[in-house]
Amino acid sequence: MIHMKYFKLMSSISILTLVLVACGEEETKAPATTPEPQKVEEEVVKEEVKEEVIVEPNSEKETDLETIETLYELNQANWSFKPISDAPSEVVLLTIDDAPDKRSLEMAKTLKALNAPAIFFVNGHFLDTDEEKAVLKEIHDMGFAIGNHTQTHANLKQLTEEEQRAEIMNLNETIVEIIGEKPKFYRAPFGVNTDFSKALVQEQGMLLMNWTYGYDWEAEYQDAVALTDIMVNSIYLTPGANLLMHDRVWTAAALKGIVEGLRKKGYEMIDPATIQGVTE
Repeated sequence: MIHMKYFKLMSSISILTLVLVACGEEETKAPATTPEPQKVEEEVVKEEVKEEVIVEPNSEKETDLETIETLYELNQANWSFKPISDAPSEVVLLTIDDAPDKRSLEMAKTLKALNAPAIFFVNGHFLDTDEEKAVLKEIHDMGFAIGNHTQTHANLKQLTEEEQRAEIMNLNETIVEIIGEKPKFYRAPFGVNTDFSKALVQEQGMLLMNWTYGYDWEAEYQDAVALTDIMVNSIYLTPGANLLMHDRVWTAAALKGIVEGLRKKGYEMIDPATIQGVTE
């Protein structure tokens, strides 16, 4: 009888041991074959982020990294430009004052068709109406540099310091409202600068310049043929010359011939963005 009870007891213990061993093996295998839900979700998120970076690069950021090389330095001895390093020396800078009066947009279109860059120096009294402001914006949108030529084209030496400030700063504010950025260049009316205006222009981060030569305000050159001839064949035409022209009927008519004549003599036009003190 004792042997029978002992046998039953041992059988029960054996069966229980097998069950426990089987359960223990099952618990050991489960984590190895089934990842935790939290871990799976994290891996999927990481994979999606990696995929997004590869497939959709930020092209705008790449464009912002592009820089324009500085090629020319202003020489204040004659307001011409000296090449930096190995930049081409047979060049001139084209500038148009008193924009945007009657002919500036026409002149901008002529230059655009010729792929000839230039600076348009503007006066505030030509920006009184929405139509005039739209013309300036169109010139800027065509890729031309915009310069400050004061609000009323007054002789700064005849003004107080506060009046000089108003002449320069009021126009700067107007230009910013129209094109969304401050002008990078400044030219005083009649080429007359003062110590105060020079300091203010420098403080505003603008490059002050006068010119090497120009003729279109003189009576004998208020004709397209005569003006073309003198602008192309002037004794002052030297490498880096800073050419002054104005928004005038005869200058607009002569502009194409001037650019083509300069190119025939081996000159190309300086891109204002490549002038030292302008490119950031």
